Amino acid sequence: MTVSSIDILSLIPQRPPFVMIGSLVYNDAELTRTAYTVSDQNIFVEDGLFREPGLLENIAQTAAAGAGYNAVLDNRPVAVGYIGAVKNLEIFSLPAVNDELETEIRVINKIFDVIVVKGIVKCGGKLLAQCEMKIFISQSK
Repeated sequence: MTVSSIDILSLIPQRPPFVMIGSLVYNDAELTRTAYTVSDQNIFVEDGLFREPGLLENIAQTAAAGAGYNAVLDNRPVAVGYIGAVKNLEIFSLPAVNDELETEIRVINKIFDVIVVKGIVKCGGKLLAQCEMKIFISQSK
């Protein structure tokens, strides 16, 4: 479903200065899309470029936003997730300050509290980075 303006901080456990997504653009059971404009104040910006750890965290937070949105729809608390593994990481280019990132994750597999996603980050239609990520979800007691 296309998502209208919703406070991104209500969907993810991260807080500034560690927020690497700006808005939730689309979400369904298998696919989540976010947008983010790279700020010169971002902790992963160095020499005017958004560095590799920021791209990875952008993918992870896109997955978190999708899971958080689904939790809100189901009247459940937003869970905390942890990156368990990154596989087949490819970074083709680093975005610059003020670039608009379009990030997409697709759920490949979900078993109990582990989700495997394929993530891609684009800027202006150009593929910047991609990987598979295994995320462990911590269920609150």
